[in-house]
Amino acid sequence: MNYTNSPIEQITFNNQNFFIKRDDLLHKNFSGNKARKFYYFLQNDFNNIKKVVSHGSAQSNAMYSLSCLCKIRNWKFDYYVDHIASYIKENPIGNYKEALENGMNIIENDIPLKFDENTLFIPEGGALKEAKYGIKILADEIISWAKQTNQVNKDNLKIFLPSGTGTTSLYLQKYLPFEVLTCACVGDSEYLEKQFLQLEEQNHPTILKMDKKYHFGKLYKEFYEIHKELKKQTNIEFDFLYDCLGWLCVNKHLKQKEKNILYIHQGGLLGNISMLQRYKYKYDK
Repeated sequence: MNYTNSPIEQITFNNQNFFIKRDDLLHKNFSGNKARKFYYFLQNDFNNIKKVVSHGSAQSNAMYSLSCLCKIRNWKFDYYVDHIASYIKENPIGNYKEALENGMNIIENDIPLKFDENTLFIPEGGALKEAKYGIKILADEIISWAKQTNQVNKDNLKIFLPSGTGTTSLYLQKYLPFEVLTCACVGDSEYLEKQFLQLEEQNHPTILKMDKKYHFGKLYKEFYEIHKELKKQTNIEFDFLYDCLGWLCVNKHLKQKEKNILYIHQGGLLGNISMLQRYKYKYDK
């Protein structure tokens, strides 16, 4: 099963060339940045573990990836949420539907404060130090590619990826000799910086700021428009929640054509099913 060594492709978007690290093309059941974050738990022995507990939203990419991990490892999976929207309960779709089919036990309640020795707790979004294991492998793949290709100016290579908890961008900066750029998709830049500090005290990625404040999960017409334009120009589907803001940020800050930009595609496409329904309902009338 291939959970590493995703391809890197060159695309043109709005008349500018970019390189895309296609982590969305890792194994269909365990892909994107969550596969990198949770790779440690796939590769190492946990003989005492029988169950994983985590928490977050009912359409979380991390929730689905953890359900895949638990299915592979034959672990039980308890996932705690504040609430599940009635329309999702009545018509399961996307990450929620697939995680349930993988055997997830979803619980509408506060998460317990203590767990027994047979339970592995993974915080929301996979913001944990063990994530560095898989992210270092990702960084090594990028370094190897940069050395092997003749079309990249390594002295002017920038790595860009949008951030939720910021775990992936933080550990990429730790292991890469290139500058890592990111933008805050959950909360603001100050929130993202606090997330960095919980894991590492220094050597943080560069946070690029937007003029407009975007609220995570809310629908924005400019997200819908750039999502369609990306698919039209590149024939690649990107994630609504992170990549749309990510590419708006790229358009704002990284238009200088002398720079080599490697954009990390972090997957999350299963969540697009429910998001696309919402966008079509709101804007395609």
